[in-house]
Order: sequence, then structure tokens, then C-alpha cells
Amino acid sequence: MIVILGPTACGKTKLAAQLAHRIGGEIISADSRQVYRRMDIGTGKDLADYVVDGQSVPYHLIDIAEPGERYNAYRFQQDFLQAYEGITAERHRPAILCGGTGLYIESVVKGYGFNTGDAPRQGALQLPEAHIFGINIPRDLRRQRITERLHQRLSEGMVEEVQGLLNEGVPVERLLAYGLEYGYITRYLTGQMPYDTMVERLEIAIHQFAKRQMTWFRGMEERRGIPIHWLDYALPNEEKIKEIVKLTMGPL
Repeated sequence: MIVILGPTACGKTKLAAQLAHRIGGEIISADSRQVYRRMDIGTGKDLADYVVDGQSVPYHLIDIAEPGERYNAYRFQQDFLQAYEGITAERHRPAILCGGTGLYIESVVKGYGFNTGDAPRQGALQLPEAHIFGINIPRDLRRQRITERLHQRLSEGMVEEVQGLLNEGVPVERLLAYGLEYGYITRYLTGQMPYDTMVERLEIAIHQFAKRQMTWFRGMEERRGIPIHWLDYALPNEEKIKEIVKLTMGPL
């Protein structure tokens, strides 16, 4: 299994889709919020990225739960196993796990088992060997991309998306629990903060989130012994793909 990880706004989905198109693979998403239907703009599904050269790349674990449901690492692990089995054993295709939710990725790379308290126990499951690649984007460029993407998504109707969820009866406390875009926009829509304050604080929160993601990934490497091969963000995706394929399958 090939894993592509990295912080928000580093371009991992587009890279994974282009790689899958090249090698005939399918993608399993490792994102704790993209599992929810109708939560598209705020979670950054970017479904257009899954169309490469006019062909749709198969993806899994996106749009599999209703907004308001509780989804956790245990459920992800079960859904992952089912998707992985279908890709590899039934269709005999390469599987590419792509996302930024470190616990989800680590839960299948290390084979964690979960008890009823959702606490991981290493080695409880036998899972595939993983070749893990991370996208190494400079901090200043990451911050710039996050800012640009936030304002783009606001212009694309992210506030209206959250209002639609409220209108259909998704509880305020669940939207707040989803955090980031859904939490801050819900606070704005329920009169808890003005729009400009919401945008300012949301941007700061996303920057902090990306920093926490990188802290998790570094912890995977340095404290939990999971090797990650870091790819330079500045490399064209074609070069990144060549490097991934060379290290996992041999030269193209």
C-alpha cells in the first residue's frame, strides 16, 4: 500500500489521483470529515481532482456518513479494511491511502486495535505493508496557500453550506464539534461572533491545525518509528510520481 500524507493545502489529493491514474490504482481517503455527505466545501473534498485526463479515479470513504453522525478511528479502520480488500483482493489493483488525519493513517499502518474507550492498542490487527510518502511544503508557502484557499472557499459558498446543514436539522453542538470551518461559521450564523472576526479567527485556527498535523507526522517518524519519505513540494507532480513509483514498484 502507498500512503500519501501531509498538512492541509499541500496538494496531496491531486498527487494521489494522478498517481492512481498512472498505476491503475484506487484511493482510500483518510480524512475525518470528508466521510460526511453534504459537507463538501468546508472539508475540501475537491472532487474535481479525482478526474485525470478525462477519466475518473475511484475513491473510497468519502460521503459515507450523514452529518451529525459520530465517526471515529474504529469505524474508519473497519471501513478501510473493507475498501482495501475490495481494491486488492477482488479487483487486484494498487491501493493508495491519502489524507491528513494522522490517527486514521497510523491506525492502519500500525494495526491498532481499539477498545470501547477508543484507545489504540498497537499490533492488534494484521494490515498491509505501507510505503509512506509525505509532501514537505515550506511553512510560509503553506500559510499562503491556506489563506488563499480559505477565501476561495468562502466565495464558493462555504457559509451557505453550513447554513444548509443547520436548516436540515444538524445539531449546533455537532457542527461545533466538527471544528474549524464548521465550528467557526456556525458561531457566526448563530450570532456568537461577527463575520470579520469569524474569518480572522478561522484562518488562525487552520494555521494552527496544519502545525498540529506536522507535529503528528513528525511524531510518527521520531517517536513511533514509522518512516516517511518526504517529497519536496516544489517538485512537479510528474517528478513526485516517478520517485514514488521507483521506490515502490521500480523505474517507470
